[in-house]
Amino acid sequence: MLSLKSVDAGYDDALTLRGVSLEVERGEIVAMIGANGAGKSTTLRAICGFLPPRKGSIEFDGRQIAGLTPDRIAALGLVHVPEGRRVFPELTVEENLLAAAYLLRDRKEVQRRLAETMERFTLLRQRRKQAAGTLSGGEQQMLAFGRAMMTGPKLLLLDEPSLGLAPLLVAEVMRSVKMFRDAGITVLLVEKMRTSRCNLPIAGM
Repeated sequence: MLSLKSVDAGYDDALTLRGVSLEVERGEIVAMIGANGAGKSTTLRAICGFLPPRKGSIEFDGRQIAGLTPDRIAALGLVHVPEGRRVFPELTVEENLLAAAYLLRDRKEVQRRLAETMERFTLLRQRRKQAAGTLSGGEQQMLAFGRAMMTGPKLLLLDEPSLGLAPLLVAEVMRSVKMFRDAGITVLLVEKMRTSRCNLPIAGM
């Protein structure tokens, strides 16, 4: 489903990635594990178009996407959930979710996705009229996941979703990752370490 072959990428004069190759098959949960500065987040940024590769190829669903803009890549169903949640703090939970579907013209489909997302993340339904900035870190992560669901993703790129969360909330995040897979969404996950306590099957690189 996703294939990187000999990808080089970096910032200004610094080459952060050298010859990175990666395969993610449909329906998998694949984890990239490594220390800070290892290039994990840079790899995700290269895949989703925020950092075009200097060399190599990136294919998604059999289509070359290296060089496409982030919005065009997202429209293909490859969705990036960045580190740090990055919700709109002054908007309500529901407004945050609706903002994620701004490219969708079919209002009935928007409402269907909203209802489905609220069903999958019951906490968001309970907090739907609450300002996102007042949510806890774990609740904001659930909102970030919910926004991703609103886009109708085929593949999710999750950048350190458990960052800064307590162990019980980490377990909840990993259950959500498994839920994505069970819903037919492929997941490429970046983390600093394997979270074994959740008993979640993750293929490590």
